[in-house]
Amino acid sequence: MTNKVLGLVMATALAVLGGCAAGESPAPPAPAGSATRTPTSTTSATSTSPTASATATSASAATSASVPPGTVTKLLVFVVENHSLDQMRADMPYTASLGKRFGLATSYRAVTHPSLPNYLAMTGGSTFGVTDDDPPSSHPIDQPSVFGQALSLGRTARLYAEGMPTNCATEDSGRYAVRHNPWTYHVAERSSCARFDVPLGRLGTDASDGSLPDAGMVIPDVCNDAHDCDLSTADSWLRTQTQAVMAGPDWRSGHLAIVVTADEDDHGQGNLVLTTVAHPSLHGAVVTTPLTHYSLARLYSEVLGAQPLGEAASAPSMATAFGLHLAAG
Repeated sequence: MTNKVLGLVMATALAVLGGCAAGESPAPPAPAGSATRTPTSTTSATSTSPTASATATSASAATSASVPPGTVTKLLVFVVENHSLDQMRADMPYTASLGKRFGLATSYRAVTHPSLPNYLAMTGGSTFGVTDDDPPSSHPIDQPSVFGQALSLGRTARLYAEGMPTNCATEDSGRYAVRHNPWTYHVAERSSCARFDVPLGRLGTDASDGSLPDAGMVIPDVCNDAHDCDLSTADSWLRTQTQAVMAGPDWRSGHLAIVVTADEDDHGQGNLVLTTVAHPSLHGAVVTTPLTHYSLARLYSEVLGAQPLGEAASAPSMATAFGLHLAAG
C-alpha cells in the first residue's frame, strides 16, 4: 500500500513539473527599436588594451549601478557644423523632432567664430585665446579638458571621430578635420587621448554593450556634419547614430543624456544654434534660459560631479535648466 501511495505522489509531481514547463511564460519581447542596436561599424582602430578597456567598463558600470535609474551619470554630445537654429529646424526634421520629443534650448548660442574655439569651449571651458582653425601643433594646450577630468576621477571618457585614420590623429586626413577634435589639442592629456580618442567604429559596440563613456563626444566627418554636404545628410546620419545609442542599455537605464548641437552658425543668426537635450525623463521641455557652449562644458563636469572648468563655472547650468537629476545633485 505504501508503495502505491509513493508511486501516486511521484506521478503527480512529474505531471505538475511537466505542466509548468509546457505552460511557461515566454521571454519578454525585445525593447522597441532594438533592431537598431546593430553597430554601424564593427571596425575599431582603438589601441586601448583589453585590460584597460575592461577596467574602464567596470568603473562605468559600478558608477551606474550605484545610483537609481533615471539619474544621469553619462553624457554623449553630437556636434554638427555651421548652421543656425532656423536652418536646422527647417532642414533637419529628425534632429528637430528630438527637441520636440525630449528637450529644446531656444536661446543656446555658440561663443565665437570659427569652429575650433567653439569645440574647445565645449570641452575645456575656454577658447584658450584661439581665434583660428589651425592644428594642434599651433595651439598646444596644457590645461585640462572634461575628458581628462573624467579620467582623473576614475570615470570614463571617449571621443569618437568619424574618418579619423588612427587614435588621436593630430592632422587632417580625408574627411577627418582635426579642428573638430578638441581633445587632440590638450597636450598634457596626449597619452589618454591616444587611448580613448578613437575612430567612430567603436561607438556602435559601446552603445550595444552598455559601455558608453561618462564623458563622451561624437564628431562626424565633414560631410556628415553638414560642413561640406546638405543638412539632410547630417540629419540622416544623426538618425542612424542616435537611434543605435537609444537602443542600448545606457539609454534604457536613464543614465545617459544626449545633446545635439552645432559648433557655430553661418553668421546669419547671431550664433544661435539648434540644441536638443534628450533624456527619458524629458517630455517636450522648452528651455528659454540663455545657454552657451560654456554651459555644455559645465554639464559635462556636473555629470561627473566635478568642479566646472574655466568659464563654465559661471555659465548657466543646463542640468538645472532642463531639470536633469544628477548623482551629485
